[in-house]
Amino acid sequence: MKFFISACIVLLFISCGDDNGSNSNPPEAVDYTAQNEADIKNYIQENNLVAERSDTGLYYSITQPGDGAKPDAFSDVTVAYKGYFLNGKVFDESASEGITFNLQRVIKGWTEGITYFKEGGSGILLVPSHLGYGSFDYSGIPGGSVLVFDIKLLAVN
Repeated sequence: MKFFISACIVLLFISCGDDNGSNSNPPEAVDYTAQNEADIKNYIQENNLVAERSDTGLYYSITQPGDGAKPDAFSDVTVAYKGYFLNGKVFDESASEGITFNLQRVIKGWTEGITYFKEGGSGILLVPSHLGYGSFDYSGIPGGSVLVFDIKLLAVN
């Protein structure tokens, strides 16, 4: 009899779950591509930047070409950077001596974007959300955010 009552209580809790399924279904991804594209173009115009667009939607502006080695998508590099949103709010920044990492261990916008620089070069990457952290919030970065990075490629290791 105790088993029967326990089973009924368990069934009661299961059947009284959230009817809209929000506990079992993950949130759906939102496509920010068109909005990111418009926001980036507006940012470029407002800041009088000369930037190129890659086939993936990444924008980059090389202000100092550099004269050293050029990395590929699998290189270890040392980069000094500042990351901020289109409104100028900084979300991350390295020390002036930079940080070293492999380009396969970063967001897609960096894996692609850093390869446009030569060692000693600097410039800006404008990373749409699909090449950054996507449509969901991530460590203080709101989902769908365009990310702007001031980049200085210090070394290709």
